[in-house]
Amino acid sequence: MMYPAPFRYHRPENLNAALQLLQRLGEDAKPLAGGQTLIPMLKMRVGDVTDLVDIGRLPDLDEIQLGESEARIGALATHARIAASSVAQRLPSVRDCAGGIADAQVRARGTIGGSISTGDPSTDWAPMLHTMAAIVEIQGPGGKREVAIDDFITDAYTTVLQTGELVTGVRIPLPPARSGGAYIGYKRSAPAYPTAAVGIQLTLDENDVCIAARCVLSAVASRPVTSAAADAALVGTRLTEEDLRAAGELIIADTNPPADVRGSADYKRSVLRGLFLQVGAKALQRAKGENIEGEHNYV
Repeated sequence: MMYPAPFRYHRPENLNAALQLLQRLGEDAKPLAGGQTLIPMLKMRVGDVTDLVDIGRLPDLDEIQLGESEARIGALATHARIAASSVAQRLPSVRDCAGGIADAQVRARGTIGGSISTGDPSTDWAPMLHTMAAIVEIQGPGGKREVAIDDFITDAYTTVLQTGELVTGVRIPLPPARSGGAYIGYKRSAPAYPTAAVGIQLTLDENDVCIAARCVLSAVASRPVTSAAADAALVGTRLTEEDLRAAGELIIADTNPPADVRGSADYKRSVLRGLFLQVGAKALQRAKGENIEGEHNYV
């Protein structure tokens, strides 16, 4: 087992103190929330980390709110709390994601802000949030700003966060009536990162014709994979299996999955094809008003 390199530990009392610390300590300082992504990276000595700024107990950053037009999830809300929240009841794909992350211990400590802030290509929140056109709230020495989740992650383990900035929350616009989404990861076991994952959000008209679609693939590239062509291919159809298969081929063509211990590139593309059909069918059922549970797939 590897151990982290030596580091200094800081525990600020409020958000402003945390932001000032992070700015003063520079880019080799990292915020620590639940630690479920950061601690393994420290053990593997990924990057040079000289200081940890513990933000896990900062007040008012773990609120979960469901409004009339949008939901807001504070950065320190844990996966377990999100899965049990009114937001997850209103948005089943949020429940799919939060309830399927790792095991109960990780879900009890890991946070949504920590998950997206690392830019890890294999985490679940960033791709799922793409299907909902979520907005990331950021605060730093220069004040507050907002970034679309589509633009937040720029490369593997790289985000738009600048030195001294923190994610403070995520806002999710509530979809219109006759909308439904689903998110499924394909994993070797519960604690493992997904071999591949697919998320789809759909909106139908009164004749069950698709009028809006957002699709995403994850864990098969340095950042979530999206395709305007795949989204457009679903619009105007009644979402038959053939329609889903055609859209799936369009977005899968934009991937170049790395061969690793989780499988070859061809194997991962095969997994994506099956997942895309499964996720699309589940999203369609939910858009038609069916109340069905979702879960990740395991080898």
